[in-house]
Amino acid sequence: MTIKAVVFDAYGTLFDVYSIQVLADTLYPGQGADIAVKWRDKQIEYTRLITQSDPHGASGSQYFRPFWELTRLSLEYTLDRLKLDRESGQLEKLMQQYAHLTPFPENLAVLRKIKAKGLMTAILSNGSVDMLNSAVQSAGMEGVLDHVISVDPIRLFKTSPESYGLVQKTIALHKDEVLFVSSNAWDALGATWFGFTTHWVNRQGLPFETLTPQPHFSGPDLNSVLTSLGDETGLQAQIPI
Repeated sequence: MTIKAVVFDAYGTLFDVYSIQVLADTLYPGQGADIAVKWRDKQIEYTRLITQSDPHGASGSQYFRPFWELTRLSLEYTLDRLKLDRESGQLEKLMQQYAHLTPFPENLAVLRKIKAKGLMTAILSNGSVDMLNSAVQSAGMEGVLDHVISVDPIRLFKTSPESYGLVQKTIALHKDEVLFVSSNAWDALGATWFGFTTHWVNRQGLPFETLTPQPHFSGPDLNSVLTSLGDETGLQAQIPI
């Protein structure tokens, strides 16, 4: 099938979650990198804990918390673990910076070229609606994204099948008409299992998960998505991973 929509993960794919370490290092000298990594790891751990422990989602969720709240709780845990002062002013500065994470520099040019091909563009993210809108607006991406899809309505996080299913509830397409792009290997794997054509943005040059199957495409940054996309008749041959 011809690819008709390119759907992007947000955090780590379009927005650099580790750019937060610059401010973190200013507030907590010498601790910025450690804060950024531990904060992100705990954030993802909490999404998995909730979804695995309460898989009914909107039909009866007990434990769901919006991603913004989990982001705050993860930061609080990280500061406690590192035995750093959890002073409210510093915590609020970090949270506000997280709402306006630095986008990767190639984003806008790539999104414009995808739109020029006549393809739909969208975000599918664990992020709460408000935090996604803040990130998109601060990055100047409003005009190059057709849809911004949050998991909030189903109260389940990725990699639940229901989360990926939100794409088809928003855009009337077959699974194989969607190219799903993520820099998170676990997200690319979950989307591949779901049935999307997938592209892993491997910014850190990591090996792929030993679980299979591998994503259909891969490359070092968002520009590689353009290489993966063929003309209007479909996709080019697979790029070696």
